[in-house]
Amino acid sequence: MLIHEALRIQTGDVICLVGGGGKTTLMFRLADELTAAGLKVVTTMTTKIFVGQMSRAPARVVRQGEGALLAQLPGLLAEHGQVLVAGSTLVEEDKVQGLEPALVDRIAAHHSVDAVVIEADGSRRLPFKAPAAHEPVIPSSATVVVPVVGLDVLGRPLTAKHVHRADRVATLTGANLGDSITPAMIAAVLAHPDGGGKAVPASARLIPFLNKVEDEATLVAAQEIARRLLHADGSPTSAVPGPRVDSVLIGAALADDPVVEVWGRTAAVVLAAGQAKRFGVLKQILPWQGIPLVAHVVRQAQACSDIAHVIVTAGASSQKVRAALAPSAADPNLSIVDVADWASGQSRSVRAGLRAAQSRAGTLSGALFLLADQPGVSTELLSALVQRHRETLAPVVAPRYEGQRGNPVLFDRRTFVEFGMLTGDVGARSIIRRHEDAIAWVDWPSAEILRDIDTPEDYAAAQWEDRPPS
Repeated sequence: MLIHEALRIQTGDVICLVGGGGKTTLMFRLADELTAAGLKVVTTMTTKIFVGQMSRAPARVVRQGEGALLAQLPGLLAEHGQVLVAGSTLVEEDKVQGLEPALVDRIAAHHSVDAVVIEADGSRRLPFKAPAAHEPVIPSSATVVVPVVGLDVLGRPLTAKHVHRADRVATLTGANLGDSITPAMIAAVLAHPDGGGKAVPASARLIPFLNKVEDEATLVAAQEIARRLLHADGSPTSAVPGPRVDSVLIGAALADDPVVEVWGRTAAVVLAAGQAKRFGVLKQILPWQGIPLVAHVVRQAQACSDIAHVIVTAGASSQKVRAALAPSAADPNLSIVDVADWASGQSRSVRAGLRAAQSRAGTLSGALFLLADQPGVSTELLSALVQRHRETLAPVVAPRYEGQRGNPVLFDRRTFVEFGMLTGDVGARSIIRRHEDAIAWVDWPSAEILRDIDTPEDYAAAQWEDRPPS
């Protein structure tokens, strides 16, 4: 996956890179991707940049005056697609001064500029850091802030040889100088309001990039960091509460495919608002393995560590559905939402469930929709769907068995606006059809993804199939 896709960059974005572990490489890689996608891009810095690194840009402007600079931009961007802008002052033997934040804001607002990528602090070329009092220098126009860490620092001692401002890292994490650097330590710094979240504008998205993930062991460590940052497993984390992380990128900026996974929050919406007219009784509360059917489905979602929050929609006989879920109601990551207009069709339940997920689970990467009458869904299947989404960010992720699509289905957040247009008793089928050519499939080895319970005969057959072997 490309970096700009993983960051979900759009025209008008101002991206600030902070931290250590490859910011300059990431800046030019991201700028090249955006230029290839047809955007006109300015790269710059608000601190300093090595003179030798400036040659990596296809065009360069050393600021002599703001008027002259802004006058040059349209022509240079039209010719090269990408321009690096630096200050004219040589502040060290091999470094030039960057731009003041207010000027970056004006460049970002210029009609000829589609995106700006900024290196907003320094790290002395070390893979991990914590900011000093005077940094980072983030302009108010920033829309995306990316704290970067090179995971080749894992296992190294917390010393000045490997970490820029090791004493600050120790202060933020409670570690001692000389301790081995762990995933928990990295997560704590990235999440801290005086660490990776420092000076981030309230409206900007905070998206850490875990760089230099080049083997299985480092990937596992990166996944642990991502889980801690997002609190995806609901357990306490050593990360100090701070700015809410939007998502976490895992990869290697120099690789052909620089992002291997994008971790975000996924909510599960269990649709249980219908009256089961075809079945004849309220099937959601029929017994299944000793508990109501809806409670069984909800427990599968609750048991999945990759689900951040579970929403249940209740409509017909809402009190009976709530009573069926009473043993699980104490879970703070479970919400039951009444759908007053449930009789207008499944689209009402789908829309209400998604609205509740967005308001109660924070910024979502995706939403999984489960049927309350599909008892064969397992935590393993839910995790497989979430993992496939992390690897692809496909608009729709669905399971299939022998070529036939099943349930549940995961929808990427780029499709959420389409849910507002759903009407009638159709669910999200129209959205699936709209993105049919871009579905990321999870091939499943058994047929339970195809089985739901519409009739008493279905219920009896499902119970027979699910009975333990004698």
